[in-house]
Amino acid sequence: MRKLYGRCGLLPVSLFLASFPAGSQNHDRSIFDEIGHDLDELTQVSGLTLRHRVPYDLISKEQVNRFLTERIRQSSTPEDLRIEELALKKFGFVPADFDLAKTTVDLLTEQAAAFYDYHKKRLYVSDWATSGMREAALVHELAHALADQNFRLEHFISQSKNDDDLSMAHMAVMEGQATWLMSEVQSRRMGKSLKNSPESVELMSRAMEGGGGEYPVFESAPLYLRRTLLFPYTQGILFQSAVVEKSGTAAFAQIFRQAPVSTQQILHPDKYFAHETPSKPELPDFPKHRGYKRLVESTIGELDFSILLAQYFDEARAKAISPYWRGGTYALYENQAERRAVLVYAVDWNDPRIAREYFDAYQEILQKKWKRFDVQSRGDALISGSGDGGYFVLRLDGAVVRSLEGLKEPGLN
Repeated sequence: MRKLYGRCGLLPVSLFLASFPAGSQNHDRSIFDEIGHDLDELTQVSGLTLRHRVPYDLISKEQVNRFLTERIRQSSTPEDLRIEELALKKFGFVPADFDLAKTTVDLLTEQAAAFYDYHKKRLYVSDWATSGMREAALVHELAHALADQNFRLEHFISQSKNDDDLSMAHMAVMEGQATWLMSEVQSRRMGKSLKNSPESVELMSRAMEGGGGEYPVFESAPLYLRRTLLFPYTQGILFQSAVVEKSGTAAFAQIFRQAPVSTQQILHPDKYFAHETPSKPELPDFPKHRGYKRLVESTIGELDFSILLAQYFDEARAKAISPYWRGGTYALYENQAERRAVLVYAVDWNDPRIAREYFDAYQEILQKKWKRFDVQSRGDALISGSGDGGYFVLRLDGAVVRSLEGLKEPGLN
């Protein structure tokens, strides 16, 4: 599923959940006096070229909220948001009464200590952040600005606009690099370095996974939103570290010029180095019946399946299955007159035994995500019946699992 903050053209700092407390308003603009020094350090570490000055400004939480609301209105039509929200609900990632646009604005307003607007080429630092947060956030956003001047971030993210999993991988490239550079600059100021210290990077990644009672919107958000918000930072920094360890300074340009193609490559850098690309399993057959319109067709990656399994089972089950993901596709159809939505998806696993394990697990997920689950036919490689929203058919075909959900009648209607 598309990630709203990427589509909005914003790269927010949303990683200070455990590291810093929130502060009161701070209108002191002296923080920007360090921009020149910060950029000198960033260019030295990354080898990237500073081409022109970086515009900046302070922004309040109220301004952030208005800014995000307006940006979402400009960048996404109400229909875009409805389709995204519907897909999340059909997969079972969010509850039936979930409001995606409002939650996204509230979540980013709460979390955005700073952000870089790659449409307007301007960075903003919040006036509520503490001094320590502001200093780190400024370096982070300057790293984005530097990358933008060298690789045109708007173009980079637009390359993935029709591929959801690729879009998240690209977000991890951008946020992972900025987070690594921010951390490296801070480490150097203490006479240390992240280079050749994967243990330090791992500790930073784990620290960013924490939450706190000061951030109630984040804490109450569905697991899917929390994980996809933090993934570009927590896993992106690990990915950047792995590429730096292998390629040195060239890594900062490499990950844009030879970008990863899936969240799996972010999670497992060895697959990035080996150039392992995802498969595109064929979707289950859903003929174009009268009144049905295809709303979206895209990819669903290892990250998505790991969240789905963690949400309905636990982390152990997710780690036992999701790394064997080989490729995933989905489509969403709708008959508005009948108020019926049909989800079709296919996931390819690199081991038929894992495919069987997922086939069995997904039957339990269907029972858990629906209030009603009635089985009409069950076989070794097929189960069908009815549930919330209509009839379903779940099939196992070798290493591929295919599902249709929301059918009007039994079978392939």
